[in-house]
Amino acid sequence: MSEQKAIAPTGPVKRHMGLKASRALGNTGIYVLLIVISAIWLIPFICILLQSFRVESTWQVGYVIPQQWGLDNYKNLFETDFPRWYLNTFIAALCTAALQTIIVLCMSYTLSRFRFKMRNGLMRFMLILGMFPGMLTMIILYRVLKDLGMTQANALPGLILVYVASSGMGYYVSKGFFDTIPKSLDEAARVDGATRFQILKKIILPLSKPIVIYTVLTAFMGPWGDFVFARYIAFGSSAGSNVAVGLYNWLSKDQINTRYTMFCAGGVLVAVPVTILFMCLQKYYVEGVTGGAVKG
Repeated sequence: MSEQKAIAPTGPVKRHMGLKASRALGNTGIYVLLIVISAIWLIPFICILLQSFRVESTWQVGYVIPQQWGLDNYKNLFETDFPRWYLNTFIAALCTAALQTIIVLCMSYTLSRFRFKMRNGLMRFMLILGMFPGMLTMIILYRVLKDLGMTQANALPGLILVYVASSGMGYYVSKGFFDTIPKSLDEAARVDGATRFQILKKIILPLSKPIVIYTVLTAFMGPWGDFVFARYIAFGSSAGSNVAVGLYNWLSKDQINTRYTMFCAGGVLVAVPVTILFMCLQKYYVEGVTGGAVKG
């Protein structure tokens, strides 16, 4: 029998194989890098989670895995002011999410669909104001809230007022999303006798589910994780503190040795609801961001 000669790959085939190999190698490198970054990012959270189940001691130790496991730290949380802090944070986040979403969507719809004098000037003015950090207004805001009796133990209404007051300036992403919806839908509804509010409620919002969920999530997570302004307004009052301020106080020198593991347990309880909510609505969150960035 005659020997069969191996057919060598031609030039285009070689280039194709080389591109596939280089692409596979590049993807592998990217995946490895992402895994390493994810591990580095998750290590602190894993350590806090493990420490929250440690019951053999309540202070900081030099090891991560507990020697004795239990739920004592979670049970002891409800014997402190933690439920009050958690409730304050939840009320502030819920009220802010509802009011801020309404204001942002109305402002975005107005700037997207209406044409009036000084419209562009108003948008530029709000963009310029947004460039200034909120820290610059903390002193005057504290004085105003103090005169209104909304500080320390009564800090919750003051926080909600401040969170909602400037929410209209966060119209950028929502307006960009509304701009992608054809205006012919509005015109057809107007011909049929629909009002502007009916158009927004029955046509625009059903088509804007991603941006609505994005707005609700961002409005909810802002007050949930706020620390600087909440601590400034509460000013040492436990009754007016949120979870971030209350848990931070447990890290002081006179409390850390007896409340460190409880601090870890509180951190887990604060992070779990937001994490679950974000993971369930992540699809709409991404769609809202990308959809709103298409057109400004």
